[in-house]
Amino acid sequence: MNAIGYVRLSIKDQSQYSLGYQEKSIADYCEKNGVELLEVFSDNGKSSYTFDRPDYIALEDFIKQRKGKIQFLVVMDHDRFSRNLSEALAKIENLEKKYGIKVLATNEALDIDTEDPNVFMQRAFKYLMANQELFSIRKRIKMGVRHAIENGRFINKAPFAYINAKEDGGKSTIKIDPDKAIIIRKIFSDYIDGKMPYIIHKEVKEMGFPAKGNSAIVRVLSNCVYAGLIKVPAEKNSAGRYVKGKHQGIIDENDYWLVQKMLENKRPSKTQPHEDSPLRGILKCPCGLSMTSGWSKGKKKYYLYYRCTKHHSINISAVKLHEEWNEILTLLSFSKEQIQYITDNSKKLIQAKLQSNVEKVAENRSALKEIEHKIQRLEEKMMNDEIESSTYKKWFSKYSGEKGYLLSEIKKLNAGDPKRFASILKLLPELISIPAIFEKANIIDQHSLIREVFKHDIIYSEGACRTLSINPMFAHNVLKFKEKGLLFLEQPSSKMGAIPIRTRGGNRTR
Repeated sequence: MNAIGYVRLSIKDQSQYSLGYQEKSIADYCEKNGVELLEVFSDNGKSSYTFDRPDYIALEDFIKQRKGKIQFLVVMDHDRFSRNLSEALAKIENLEKKYGIKVLATNEALDIDTEDPNVFMQRAFKYLMANQELFSIRKRIKMGVRHAIENGRFINKAPFAYINAKEDGGKSTIKIDPDKAIIIRKIFSDYIDGKMPYIIHKEVKEMGFPAKGNSAIVRVLSNCVYAGLIKVPAEKNSAGRYVKGKHQGIIDENDYWLVQKMLENKRPSKTQPHEDSPLRGILKCPCGLSMTSGWSKGKKKYYLYYRCTKHHSINISAVKLHEEWNEILTLLSFSKEQIQYITDNSKKLIQAKLQSNVEKVAENRSALKEIEHKIQRLEEKMMNDEIESSTYKKWFSKYSGEKGYLLSEIKKLNAGDPKRFASILKLLPELISIPAIFEKANIIDQHSLIREVFKHDIIYSEGACRTLSINPMFAHNVLKFKEKGLLFLEQPSSKMGAIPIRTRGGNRTR
């Protein structure tokens, strides 16, 4: 009689028996019972819940090729075969009926009657206990993982610019890779400065950033790990939250939250907008549904209308609505006093920025000189055979990365020259004209602008737009909106923003 053996360990296994010990137990069992052991199949680090394991699949192929020549499949214990009750019993029945193979554990007799109800119940109980133990293992692991996360530990594969490491106590952590951290800082810095993600991606690829795809940069910008934070996922009885990580952050936490706000404002509406109907997905019907738009055929041509998908009787002429909307945008524009205030404060901020840039350029030039000196010393040591080639490559790569970052910063700081800022100040009144901005913006940016001004839904009812409140910065013409019947605030803001305006009595206020 012939037999084959099967041994298994999973990565998260709690078994005290090694693969070698299991194999010896199977060999001893076969020798004791006078059975020839043809082959032993071994799955290391594979799940007990499924039979989709490489060596078990190979085992079944081995059986198919030698159908009728194998009588037994021997495992040290039934939990080595499987920890899934239903799967295990179905697999045992299939092997017996299809191939005439009896599945045995080393603590069972060779002539055990598998059709005996008592034997079936004993085996079913063993697999049930193994199944229960598997669920217990999973629960312990899940609780351990959550406990580690709540304590600020990053336990997965380190993201780009970090490396997996161990603390003195043997606990997992991540440490910054200084050469790659420069790339992460550049990504966040450039995005805050207004660069588009695809441009940033093109630049950092040349610096060694490996990730591909249109969302690669956004994934980096959305990863709280770079700010030294860990996200604790929501549970049944607790909301998701962020905790301070045990690892060191690469970027400032305030910069991270600023970027999240910027990303949120750039998310497009779920309703697909169109250039011809910029208020589609923004304007709502009194019933609460977002209005869509469409063309209706008149006597001589097609006309664009905004309409509610639920109330088909509500059809608003796009021509009329767009004219009213342009008037609203004109009234949202800043007054002369506000523009002067913005210009004066911009001058002060620009002067302070220019002075700060000069100081930072001087600091970066000093740091650059020091790095260049280190590179020169490194090359001298290499030429004098004082260091090995691998050491030279390691430090040359590090210094070169730092040098590249400093040169990039100096170039960026020098770009803010006085002439450029003087040109910006001349154009500032145009740059803060709401109608001009809206007209030149693409449809996604138009929606972002509307959501920045109107924090609540805009409902079109009784021939006018209505909303709860608007951004206080744009609230200086609230009365004119009402007088012209263009926009009604159901809950006018009590604050008028940080930019000074004049009341009707001529008194300046904030």
